[in-house]
Amino acid sequence: MTGTVLIVGASGIVGSATASLMAAEGWPVYGLARNPPAQPGIHPVPADLHDAEALRRALSEIRPSHVVLATWTRRPTEAEMIRLNGQAVADVLDALRPGGSVRHVALVTGLKHYLGPFENYGKGSLPQTPFREEQGRLDVENFYYAQEDAVFAAARRDGFTWSVHRPHSIVGKAVGNAMNMGTTLAVYATLCRETGRPFRFPGSAAQWNGLVDVTDARQLAHHILWASTARAAENEDFNVVNGDVFRWSWMWERIAGWFGLEPAPFDGTVRPLEEQMAQDAPVWAEIARRHGLAEPDLDRLASPWHTDADLGRPIEVVTDMGKSRRLGFLRYQASDDAFFDLFGRLRADRLIP
Repeated sequence: MTGTVLIVGASGIVGSATASLMAAEGWPVYGLARNPPAQPGIHPVPADLHDAEALRRALSEIRPSHVVLATWTRRPTEAEMIRLNGQAVADVLDALRPGGSVRHVALVTGLKHYLGPFENYGKGSLPQTPFREEQGRLDVENFYYAQEDAVFAAARRDGFTWSVHRPHSIVGKAVGNAMNMGTTLAVYATLCRETGRPFRFPGSAAQWNGLVDVTDARQLAHHILWASTARAAENEDFNVVNGDVFRWSWMWERIAGWFGLEPAPFDGTVRPLEEQMAQDAPVWAEIARRHGLAEPDLDRLASPWHTDADLGRPIEVVTDMGKSRRLGFLRYQASDDAFFDLFGRLRADRLIP
């Protein structure tokens, strides 16, 4: 089954991967973003998610059967993010309502559903790992919950089905993305190689020694496509990871090897990337000039604050994919290959030397 899909957040790490996949599968794809990138087969829809009237104008002639909501806006407090991001979801679905075309809405959130918002990330009483969908919500305000509630309310009102997708740390290519572990680590490794600094794991002993999983953006895109077309996946929430587990004590050495580095020994000390890279903007600009790179702005490539949040967690975090497997999604992606494939694409696009 195919239809016409609107990707909200088409310039992001998830939106761009999903748009590319669905276009390749023969779907007419509309990509909404403030500044939509030029992508083959994607009809750009420039719009500000936080301007309801502009959204209505931008979407007035579009009749998608499917909608993918893969974006959010960061603000200093959770209360602000709840207000802004919940309203954005409601406004998109309100703008599409007059056309009466929507059959399914896929919402992408993440493991902060189980770990709590940035203000209380990984603190307090947390559900047992591996995280499973039936564990439900924490007793704390969370903008992911506000986004879900906006989708659920519109689905009851307008009669479409929905799916919620909760990836772990996403590995994929997107310039200007706020949550981009893979590219952040590639930039950090490049800085270490070019300056002679030690390539140190920045996170906690719990993350270094414990099991973990990640989500390739392409794996997530396939999961969204599956859930958007499979009857068994209607009105369900899903964890989405690659399907393997690893320890950073193993992966760090493999990432170092890809960049021709010897990893520094880990002594248990947390050394946040946000501190290590705080003065690196001019260093990166010079590296970009010397190697003829396409993006000299470090802030558009790396999100050290978010990578620190993931690698600094005091608990082991793994995610159960049993629900998806039981309902028919069997795709698998090796996580080391996910990193290596990303690094190769970054180099091919002249984003790292």
